[in-house]
Amino acid sequence: MRRQKGNREVWARVGQARRITLQSALMDKRYQVFISSTYADLKEERRAVIQTVIELNSMPAGMELFPAADEAQLAFIKRVIDDCDYYLLIIGGRYRSVDETGISYTEQEYDYAAKRGLKVIALVHENPNEIPLGKSEKDAASREKLQKFRDKVCRGRLVKFWKNASELPGLVALSLSHAMNTYPAVGWVRADKVAKVDVLGEINDLRKRNQQLEGKVMEYKAALADLTPHPALEDLASLDEEITLKGKYWNRSHRTNETWSITTTWRKVFAHISPYLVKHPNADQVKEILESALFPESSYAAYGSSADLDDQNFQTVGVQ
Repeated sequence: MRRQKGNREVWARVGQARRITLQSALMDKRYQVFISSTYADLKEERRAVIQTVIELNSMPAGMELFPAADEAQLAFIKRVIDDCDYYLLIIGGRYRSVDETGISYTEQEYDYAAKRGLKVIALVHENPNEIPLGKSEKDAASREKLQKFRDKVCRGRLVKFWKNASELPGLVALSLSHAMNTYPAVGWVRADKVAKVDVLGEINDLRKRNQQLEGKVMEYKAALADLTPHPALEDLASLDEEITLKGKYWNRSHRTNETWSITTTWRKVFAHISPYLVKHPNADQVKEILESALFPESSYAAYGSSADLDDQNFQTVGVQ
């Protein structure tokens, strides 16, 4: 009783500490969203998306602060992506400039975010052919790369399609809210809202104490199992021991019910029943299996049919 009371006290303190931590962590929690797209052709669209992200009490991050113009800045952006909770991609009519690999910085940002396991929200223009020429790729090679990028993004994930910038705030609000509710990320909280160090230390101490108590419980269970005597199986027949089973059958010649019997071994009885046990048959089914198997092996099978096994004999089989 003393040990059980101690366990309850430990778990009560753990629950209290966890509630304090969760209440603190969930207060004013904000997510950081990386907004990726080509820049010159999607300025209006990016402004609409950034404003929506801010209104969702989240923190936008993107090329407005650090335009990706060379490999060093791309490495810096990857570190920013590491600190983000969600990745929001806008695809219009431009593929953007490429580096020596032939892959645009936007596509490299997308590949990196997907590799990091960030939840990707993709907003893809519904019909690039309708985008004005000034905001579209002019050469065939860039248009082909853009199409391959679109296909890659649309493959294996839910994508929202848009035609003009006015549609984006609604799409972003719905998609980002759904992602936050369905796939909650780590997020950010103010330092003064986080649980104090002493509370976290107490939680860690309680966790260690709980592990010790669980170890003791396992030891006690093992010791108790060693002390508990195993029940003996008395009067269990050996497999090669013989048994005589009998019952009634219909004699075709005399047109009467007569007695039949057969002497067999428990090994043969078990061999008849065992293939059906995996299907969990009921008692009547098992009895029919034995009747169909044993009667044809008896010397009475030539004279009749419709054999029935004696109920007392069947009960003996069931016990064994």
